[in-house]
Amino acid sequence: MTSFARVLSIVLILMSAIPAGAADDYPSRPVRIIVGFAAGGAPDALARIIADRMTQRWSQSVIVENRTGANGNIAMVAVAKAPPDGYTVALVPVGNAAVNPSLFPDLPYDLKQFAPITQIANVENVLVVSAKSEIKTVAELIAHGKSRDLTYATPGAGSIAHLAAELFARSAGFRVTHVTYRGVTPALTDVLRGEVTMMFAQVSTAKPLIDSGQLRALGVASARRSAALPDVPTIIETGMPGFEAVSWYALMAPAGTPDAIIAKLREGTIAAVNAPEAKAALEAQGAQPVGNTPAELAAVIAADTARWAKVIRDADIKPAP
Repeated sequence: MTSFARVLSIVLILMSAIPAGAADDYPSRPVRIIVGFAAGGAPDALARIIADRMTQRWSQSVIVENRTGANGNIAMVAVAKAPPDGYTVALVPVGNAAVNPSLFPDLPYDLKQFAPITQIANVENVLVVSAKSEIKTVAELIAHGKSRDLTYATPGAGSIAHLAAELFARSAGFRVTHVTYRGVTPALTDVLRGEVTMMFAQVSTAKPLIDSGQLRALGVASARRSAALPDVPTIIETGMPGFEAVSWYALMAPAGTPDAIIAKLREGTIAAVNAPEAKAALEAQGAQPVGNTPAELAAVIAADTARWAKVIRDADIKPAP
């Protein structure tokens, strides 16, 4: 072996040892979870559950940082540009991973800039109408849709509520008019008043109004019934095979983050959401802990990207101005 070859070999050995060494003492300083939405919302609450338990597990601060704006895109850009060392990660909703790439023609980030860590939780959505409505089942809703004009409410263009309603109506074979609001609360308020026919809403948001008798739940948009609404059938059960419209949240790091650090982040996340008190709190809100592998998360992103890209294209959905 020439002297150059020996030197090159030593350099390569040292370089390959850096990620492992870095992972051994990771984290040695505070870790930031960047959330693209305001404090108090579902993404922020989920991030804080993870951060609190990771802090306890690692005896190192894990901090939630809210960077709001541009439908979560500002936070995504910030993490994409961060060093790939595991100290800056993103809490990523399904919208930023699987919807926005098809919705925004000039998206300021590319998913290739991110390394999947794990899918944290699935958040169930439920199809609701006013408790005063004559519609009592999914079948009756479809029959009404085929015989008269119906409307659906959403908290904004391109939201899962928007995409789910379009997927539902197109799968059932009728057209429905979109009524958009600035937020979930005014949208649900007009549904319970009977001003708008229906809405897909997260179980955590709709459940209090269902329990109080103001909203009627017709079907859950997931593969299995919700633990929070066990008496409500899935939409699949009502005769629409394969219908799913699940909101989910994942943890992702900048591309190039060492596998050993990705593994530590995944282990910390899984331990956090499966702690008994955390799991119970999540399930009460219609959320199911997941904790899959990076490869499995990548497959979920690919499948949902294809699903929602078709809906966006077929319904000609544009982002809110």
